[in-house]
Amino acid sequence: MESMLENLSNSDIISICVQDPRLLKDYLWHTHVDYEICLHTNSMCFRKKSSCVRRRYSEFVWLRHCLEQNALIIELPKLPSRNPFFSSKNPGQVAQRMKGFEEFLESIFENPLLLSDSRLHLFLQSDLSITRIERCASGKTRYTVAEAIQRCNSSFISSSEDKAASCDSDCESSSSSTGCNSVDTPEQGTPVPFSES
Repeated sequence: MESMLENLSNSDIISICVQDPRLLKDYLWHTHVDYEICLHTNSMCFRKKSSCVRRRYSEFVWLRHCLEQNALIIELPKLPSRNPFFSSKNPGQVAQRMKGFEEFLESIFENPLLLSDSRLHLFLQSDLSITRIERCASGKTRYTVAEAIQRCNSSFISSSEDKAASCDSDCESSSSSTGCNSVDTPEQGTPVPFSES
């Protein structure tokens, strides 16, 4: 029986791809790059077997910090270093950062303790903001972690539900559901052409 369980866990496939860098312009002069994170898996650890979300460097830093707090005795993999001279116009630097993000996530997937963190699952399989992920993981939203993941990218919320969802700060998790597409404030920034030169 035990060897059977080991064989099942050894057959789990978790494929992660960080791709499609997108330069976003915030306000007047500030820009940042976000990346599409695509996850494909047959692992029972994940609610969805396939998902794609967009995240930026500062959100990866937040995730690593959360995982570090949760797993005090585990040495976490490093993120690509924050380069003060990082240029979103340098394809080599962008590709190196994407590769670093992939390696970071692949290392996380190797550790069952880290893989059990609900914030990791919300980070990878929902488009909730970091603030909403924290609130959802701590049970301070109307929707559970599973509901947030299941409903993301499904255009579930209507404008009337949007207004109700924005008032959920005093609510506890329950079986009532809202989604996560429009729960957050609109994404800051507008896409600008990503220069390869």
